[in-house]
Amino acid sequence: MTVTARELNRATLSRQLLLERAQLGVTDVMRRVVALQAQHAASPYLALWNRIEGFKAEDLDDAFAGGAAVKATLLRMTLHAVHAEDYQVFREAMQPTLYAARLGYHFAATGLTPADGDALAPEAVRFAEQARTAGEMETWVGQQVGAERKAGAWWGLRAYAPLLHVPTGGPWSFGARPSYVAARTGPVPAGRETRTEALTTLVLRYLAGFGPASVADVAQFATVQRTPIRQVLTALTALDARDGAVEKLQGPDGATLFDLPGAPRPPADVPAPPRLMAMWDSVLLAYADRGRVIPPAYRRLVIRTNGDVLPTLLVDGYVAGVWRPVEGGVEATAFHALPPAVWDGLAAEARAVTALLADRDAEAYRRFHHWWGKLTLPGEAQVRLLPG
Repeated sequence: MTVTARELNRATLSRQLLLERAQLGVTDVMRRVVALQAQHAASPYLALWNRIEGFKAEDLDDAFAGGAAVKATLLRMTLHAVHAEDYQVFREAMQPTLYAARLGYHFAATGLTPADGDALAPEAVRFAEQARTAGEMETWVGQQVGAERKAGAWWGLRAYAPLLHVPTGGPWSFGARPSYVAARTGPVPAGRETRTEALTTLVLRYLAGFGPASVADVAQFATVQRTPIRQVLTALTALDARDGAVEKLQGPDGATLFDLPGAPRPPADVPAPPRLMAMWDSVLLAYADRGRVIPPAYRRLVIRTNGDVLPTLLVDGYVAGVWRPVEGGVEATAFHALPPAVWDGLAAEARAVTALLADRDAEAYRRFHHWWGKLTLPGEAQVRLLPG
């Protein structure tokens, strides 16, 4: 069976709850969408606002405060918010990546070895059984390895050791200065061995949330080498359907795609409402082929040279511009002319997001405003202030 490019787009939107907001709780939605980018404190809130009917920021506050949702370095080696029950299996699936990426470079430059990191990680977890500030953690690391090594050693350990960010509040659940606490997940894994069972779980969860997808897509999302991903998918396609097999499809370019049998794949002509997406939203980053959601001509406008991914306008399921909260509402920059009905839809979204931000941080992404002055806009671009 061949799946068209628009059908792939609609499958993503459906599974990511972007065709219609869901009447579900925050933790249920977090499991449905797999993980929420959390590099900026406001982004998980905006991601859920886009996906939940009647979303209340306090509900996510409560999930973080009560431990039902956690924030940690995970997928793509960046900060993500996930359901607490998913943290351990996702982390174990990424163990080889964590080992290679965080016990090298700065860590190795200090003269420490991966074996030193394996030895230090359990001790760091014990030290963090009660909440510790970043400064306290770095001081402790310095006491273990020497002051001259502490910066590089802490750089590696804060991602390699199973440490969660502690909610510190103001105005979102997490402030600019992180604190850490040990993830109570049992013994700290060591080494670069692939944990096949955990990786299989992550692959299946990814397909449920983002499929159909290629080996390269899954590897991009999980930051795992393609070979173990391919091995897992090969094993899954060999299973009987009753045992949870995945099926093979053909993408628009002839590439092999994988998906769960019976997973939602809406028709290409299903309407997609406009959305104001959060910075680094996962739908923009979850594929090796970013063209599923970002038109190739707009990729460099949206994903900046240092990896910042601007908050985007989603129109008919595709990135059509960027937006930012400003005094008085939302400044929307469309990369091409939009019809009046679309602007009306974006204006309604702008009023809703302005109300969400008003009680927290009305200009939540102000530190990234410098990018707007560096955008080389197409000639047909339109800029409008959408009142809040």
